[in-house]
Amino acid sequence: MPTRIVMADDHKMFAVGIANILKREPDFEIVAVHNSGKQVLSELERQYADLLITDMNMPGMDGIGLIQQLKKQKSKLKIIVLSMYDDEEIFKQCIKQGVDAYVLKNADPDELVYTIREVMENRHIADFQRVLYQAEESPYEELDAYKLKFKLSRREIEILKYFAKGMSNREVAEKLNLSIHTIETHRKHIHSKLKVSNTSELIKKAIDMGLG
Repeated sequence: MPTRIVMADDHKMFAVGIANILKREPDFEIVAVHNSGKQVLSELERQYADLLITDMNMPGMDGIGLIQQLKKQKSKLKIIVLSMYDDEEIFKQCIKQGVDAYVLKNADPDELVYTIREVMENRHIADFQRVLYQAEESPYEELDAYKLKFKLSRREIEILKYFAKGMSNREVAEKLNLSIHTIETHRKHIHSKLKVSNTSELIKKAIDMGLG
């Protein structure tokens, strides 16, 4: 069953853009996109969702108010805050309220995809330094041409480095503390972007990219 996601953000264009990115993932389903906490609560009365992705600033009921209301209802809904604030105190406040993860809006969208899967697998560890790292420019500056050409995300490059060392899906999953299903999904995306069909071709391409 796909992960059913509700989004809340007062910037509709941004929210719809993120929703369209998430829709590309076969294991994600966007239930609704709203611009206020009250709309989200009404939506959740009508239909089931697994995950809420919410901004902090919204008219009427803001992100914290929405989170507090859901916690009062003892909702089992997973919650990810998608915020513009790289402030550790705000991060701590969100985690204290029971948020499962915190991602900055200027992070690579693939970091959000990666975090969603971690949260749904109960493997995510909330850490402010990691939040900042996700929003940093790619450390693989020498690979910019390849990243542009093949549209590889930083996370996919990280995983590809492990494949280049000959590691199996299971070994990479254990290394990154993720499920095999998540790594298999990443691997399919990498194969598609690099236009390779088997492991030997994948390793050769990774070595050509300087990852071996």
